[in-house]
Parts: sequence; structure tokens; C-alpha cells
Amino acid sequence: MLLNNWLTNIQDWLLPRLCPACGDPTGTGRDLCLGCEKSLPILQHACPRCAIPYEHPETQGVCGACQQQPPAFTHTVALYRYAPPVDHFIRAIKFHNDLGLAKMLGERFAAKVLGTGWYPEVILPIPLHPARLRSRGYNQALELARPVADRLALKPDIDGVDRVRDTPPQVTLNQRDRQRNLRGAFRVHRDYTGKSVAIVDDVMTTGHTAESLARTLLRAGARDVRVWVIARTAQ
Repeated sequence: MLLNNWLTNIQDWLLPRLCPACGDPTGTGRDLCLGCEKSLPILQHACPRCAIPYEHPETQGVCGACQQQPPAFTHTVALYRYAPPVDHFIRAIKFHNDLGLAKMLGERFAAKVLGTGWYPEVILPIPLHPARLRSRGYNQALELARPVADRLALKPDIDGVDRVRDTPPQVTLNQRDRQRNLRGAFRVHRDYTGKSVAIVDDVMTTGHTAESLARTLLRAGARDVRVWVIARTAQ
């Protein structure tokens, strides 16, 4: 342990780590500089069902939308609000192949979800359509899920569900088209009877993708489906 710490100190002195948010040195053993660490938009007050952020700290309980039309998933855990610098990190992961950031966010998220006391039997990164996977070269949801799965001694479920329709981004569509966009988007290849499943993704925007996948899993026998995301938009 002492040797590892000594080597780390030498490495940080010779090649100081730079903060991915601002570019300043982070300091020994840190992923972010202290200033950017303090600026992270941690999501503290939100609907427990869909994680929509609440503007006022005193607001509690399930939001009105989830009370009127409960989603298929029973709970959502989101680590951050989708705001700087987290939005920058997620774009860098998705579009600039920055898998180091995926590991950093995944490890921080692992600490968050393990603290909830609920542990799934299946960790399912939301699958990409094969065409998009070929274009990007990796599934960012899988990269984010790896640290969580490792902490729970599970293998991410990467072949139980396929995305069979290459749907356009939800944010580009109106409410009606968002719901139509994801009908029949997923196909199950395994029996999930009695299983508790955690769906993992980078960002929840409308919730329709998670809803569609959760319904597909429930039809395949899943007992409980919950959503784990790095960030949640205010929508």
C-alpha cells in the first residue's frame, strides 16, 4: 500500500492529473479539482419514482405526473442534475470516446446506488440499436454500468434484450411522437421471471425509453424494474 501511494505521488508530480471540467491540476489521487468537485450538480430533491428534480427542498413524495400515470418502473436513482459540468462529461463519453470519464462517473454512481440498500439480480444497460453501436463503437450505458456491476459481483446483461428499432432521439419529438417512437423498440431473448432488474443509462430526459424497456421486461416476467441513471434533466 505504501509503495502504491509513493508511486502515485511520483506520477502525479511528473504528470499531474488535469481536471476534465476546467483543465486545472486536480491534486494527488483526485479525479476533479476541488472547485469543480464542489460545483457538481448533485440531485438532492426529486420524485422517488421518476427522479424529476424538485425546485423546492421541502417538496417531497411522488410527483403529480407519476401519481396520475405511474410508470412501469418503481423507482429511479439519479446521481446528478443534467447541468454543467456533468452534461459536458456525458457528451464527452457519448460522442468523443472518453471512457475514462465513464469509469469515473460509474464509480461515483456505484457508491450512490449501493447506499440505497436495494440490490438487483440483473443489471441491464439500455441497449443500442446495432447500427448505432457500430457507428459509436461502444454502448456508453454499458461502460457506466461496469463499475456498479463489479461492486455487486454481477455481469452486465448485454444479450438478454435487443433494440430492434433505431429510434430518433426522444428530445427531438413531441409528446405524442415520443410515445409512438419507442413502441416495439425492444425484444427480449431470455426469461426474467421473478427477477429484480436495474436499467442503467446515462441520462433520463422524458423517461419514455426506460418506460418502454421496463414494460418489455415486465411482460417477460420481471418482478421489479428500477432505473439507475447518472443524470436527470429538469424537462
